[in-house]
Amino acid sequence: MSEQALPGALMTPKVAAELKTRRFGGRALKEQAISAVLFVLALVSILTTFGIVFVLFEESFRFFREVSLIEFFTGTRWTPLFASKSFGVLPILNATVLIAGIALLVAVPFGLGSAIYLAEFAPRRVRSVLKPTLEVLAGVPTVVYGYFALQFLTPMFRKVFPEMQVFNALSAGVAMGIMIIPLVASLSEDALSAVPRSLRDAAAGVGATDMETVVSVTIPAALSGIVASFILAMSRAVGETMIVAIAAGNSPNLIFNPLQGMQTMTAYIVQVSLGDTPRGTIEYQTIFAVGLTLFFMTLGLNLVSRWVVRRFREQYE
Repeated sequence: MSEQALPGALMTPKVAAELKTRRFGGRALKEQAISAVLFVLALVSILTTFGIVFVLFEESFRFFREVSLIEFFTGTRWTPLFASKSFGVLPILNATVLIAGIALLVAVPFGLGSAIYLAEFAPRRVRSVLKPTLEVLAGVPTVVYGYFALQFLTPMFRKVFPEMQVFNALSAGVAMGIMIIPLVASLSEDALSAVPRSLRDAAAGVGATDMETVVSVTIPAALSGIVASFILAMSRAVGETMIVAIAAGNSPNLIFNPLQGMQTMTAYIVQVSLGDTPRGTIEYQTIFAVGLTLFFMTLGLNLVSRWVVRRFREQYE
């Protein structure tokens, strides 16, 4: 007999307990099924990560059986695709760090400035328009930024620096910095907005201006989140591919002049992955060695970001 067919007056305590157990038992079964599905999804993500790391280590191990770690990390010539082969990763490592540094020089002031304005000064109506508009930059395909750097930024910069090459680090770095401005702005704005209003009111109570409150109270209170946004932006810039592949060139030169062309680690991986390099050769294995190096760089940056957040995070009640 169903629960609906049993009048409340005729339902004995035993029957009521049985129906309650049956009802909650079915709910618990559904919750267990949902938990199992979520666990499988999380496990797939973890196994995928381990699979990627395993492939990187497997192919890189084969590469380092023929090329020493000392030669790889201290050599100043990177010519694995030439007849005279050299496997010093410093030229493409230097280009990666240089272009990412230029990107940070662009993204940090503009991103942090945008975050401060949106969190502290912008009226609600203006903020509702500016923030989505700013985040549109994050949705632009990176290949568009690459051609923007090549077709717009480079001709503009060459009016100031006539000696600049067509493919150069400066244009690629500036375009990459524009691309990661929304990342810095969004994370920094979240960190600033999380600062309690009571701290701002206390600063205003002792006569501080709005700008003094931002500089002396709000930014120090949100510093862990702001620094974490900078580090995550650096990690994003280090791993960027299409902008540097289009705008920076494919010349693995160990130089520090941003007006010259150079090749980053990701651009080299793109070059070798086009299909002209036979599988299983040492030239093919170089992309895994470079990829593993890039993996450890971005992993290190993310670990530093997490440490900064845990170490310097302010907790408020």
